[in-house]
Amino acid sequence: MSTKDNPSESGRRNFFKLAAAGSLGALMASTPLKKVLAQVQDPEKPATNIADALKIPKTETSMPGKFPGKVVKVFDAQSVVEDKPVKTAAYQMLSDAMLQLTGAATLSEAWLMFVQPHEKIGLKLNPIGGKLLSSSHEVVQSVIEQLLEAGIPKENIVLWDRREFQLHEAGFTADAYPGIAITGTEKKDADGSYYNKEGKLYSEEMIDKDWFYFADVDGEYDDYTLPYMVNAGKYSYFTKILTQDLDKIINIPILKNAGSSITLCLKNLGYGVITNTGRLHAKLWGDTSAEVCCFPPVRDKVVLNVVDGLRGCYQGGPGANPQYICNYNTLLVGTDAVAVDRIGYDIVLKKRIEEGIQQEDSPRGRQFMEYAAQLGLGEADIEKIDLVEVIK
Repeated sequence: MSTKDNPSESGRRNFFKLAAAGSLGALMASTPLKKVLAQVQDPEKPATNIADALKIPKTETSMPGKFPGKVVKVFDAQSVVEDKPVKTAAYQMLSDAMLQLTGAATLSEAWLMFVQPHEKIGLKLNPIGGKLLSSSHEVVQSVIEQLLEAGIPKENIVLWDRREFQLHEAGFTADAYPGIAITGTEKKDADGSYYNKEGKLYSEEMIDKDWFYFADVDGEYDDYTLPYMVNAGKYSYFTKILTQDLDKIINIPILKNAGSSITLCLKNLGYGVITNTGRLHAKLWGDTSAEVCCFPPVRDKVVLNVVDGLRGCYQGGPGANPQYICNYNTLLVGTDAVAVDRIGYDIVLKKRIEEGIQQEDSPRGRQFMEYAAQLGLGEADIEKIDLVEVIK
C-alpha cells in the first residue's frame, strides 16, 4: 500500500542535488572523508547511504553544537517526591544547567544562544512509556516557561514526536498545553482510523521523500503494523515536521536503558524522525541511531539536549516496566548528544550493576556512541568529556 521499492525520482534528484551543492566533488576527493568512510563502513553489515550524508558540509549549528564535549549534570535528591517529579525543582535544575553550560549572565541570554523569537522551535519528546515513563510534564513545562521568558512566542513552540497519539496518551494535549502546537508524523483521526477516505495513511502526508535514509534491509509489515511504520521497503523517510516545519530542535529524551545499552539523545532522534524503522533493529540498531543524526535536517537543527532523568529505568527499556522504574533525580544538559549519552550511559550502568542486572561494563553497549564520534557527531571518550556536576 505504500512506497515499497524506491523514493520518488524527484526526491532522489533533490537529495543528490543538495549534496552536489555542497562541493561534493571536492569532498569526495578529500582524504578526511575517505578516512572516515574507511573506518565506519563495515562490509559485514547492510549497506546504507551514510556516505551521502557525510558529503554535505556542516554549518555553524551542526552537531556537536556550541559546546562540544561539555555536559552539565544536575542532581537534586528532592526533585522527585513519592515518585512524582517536582516542578519547582525541575525548573531550577534546568536553570542551573543552562547557566553552567553557557556561562551566560542571565537565563534568557543562555536560551537565546540557541534559539531566536522568530524561529519555530520543536521540543522532541519521548512518549513511548505513556503516563508511566515519558518525557515528564515537569521538565517539558520548565523548558516551555524558560523559552517564553526568553521572548519566544508561544505560537512558535511545538511539541512533537513520531506518533501523535502517543503524545496524547502521555498527557500532551491541547487542554494541558493551551496555545502550544502538538503534532506527530503518525496520526489517527477522531474515529481512531489511520486511513483517510481515499484509503491512504494520514501519515503519508507527513513524510518528506526528498530526505531519506536508505539501508539494504527490506521492511515487510502486516496490516496492523504498517500504520506504525508508514511505508515498507528499503527507504526510511524523514518527517516533514523536521525537514520543513521547524527551525531548531530541543531534544528531550528520558534516562532509560535498552538492554545493556541506553536509549537517550541519539536514539530519540535516530528512530524518532524517520519511517520504516522496524527493519533496522536486528542488524543496524546502533548504526541507525548514529547515522540518521548525520543528515542535515537532524545534524543542523538539534541545538540542545535535555535528558529528563528525574525518573527513568535501568531494565525493561525502552518501554515502561514499573518493576524497573527508578528515581535518578538528575538532568543532563548539553549540545553534544554523544557526550550526553556517554554520561547517561554510566549512570544507567551503575544502577544496573547495583541491582544485579549486569556484572560489569559491556563494550558493546557503547559501540553506537563510539561510532557516532567517528562520524563527527560528538565526543564519546569519557576522559575527554568536560563534565560539570551540580549537586543541590
